[in-house]
Amino acid sequence: MLALFLTVAAVHLVALMSPGPDFFFVSQTAASRSRKEAMMGVLGITLGIVIWAGVALMGLHLILQKMAWLHEVIMVCGGIYLTWLGWQLMRSARRQHHQPAAENAEVQVELAKKGHSFLKGFLTNLSNPKAVIYFGSVFSLFVGDDVSAGVRWGLFVLIISETFAWFTLVAAVFALPWMRRQYQRMAKWIDGMAGVLFAGFGIHLILSR
Repeated sequence: MLALFLTVAAVHLVALMSPGPDFFFVSQTAASRSRKEAMMGVLGITLGIVIWAGVALMGLHLILQKMAWLHEVIMVCGGIYLTWLGWQLMRSARRQHHQPAAENAEVQVELAKKGHSFLKGFLTNLSNPKAVIYFGSVFSLFVGDDVSAGVRWGLFVLIISETFAWFTLVAAVFALPWMRRQYQRMAKWIDGMAGVLFAGFGIHLILSR
């Protein structure tokens, strides 16, 4: 049983560390706004993982196999949301490019209005293509019918705790003063690149359904 927990912890950590919408959202919110605002986003992302992990433990891969149309709906809706989020970031980068340098220092990325980071983080995670693939296939391999209810609950708590701890670390690092200064100097380029990546995630999700 210990081997199972260690394996799941390692696999999940690798999945968390690979760059994706969740990581970009938390890092940019921390660098452009505040650690507190980023932590609200972390809570939203963690709630999304609660839902994904819970559904996976109840047999997400079986649901997706029997209801192919549901998989397509998830992919399309997630793709549309990520594309829209990318467009917002690219608009932010474009505005910063046309503003005087003195004004650029105060520009903040428009990932979410102040106080809305929890909802934005939650929606970003639910629409994350990595989550659909990971919990619908990879994670499901570790929670077969031979896994007891107690172990399932243990894995559930492990996944939630690990997710919260990782993104809390990301928020703390990117909220450091020197990271914030670096972000402000390169804000328009970072926002533009992140916008392209978000839109790319979304378009790929729609086309690959």
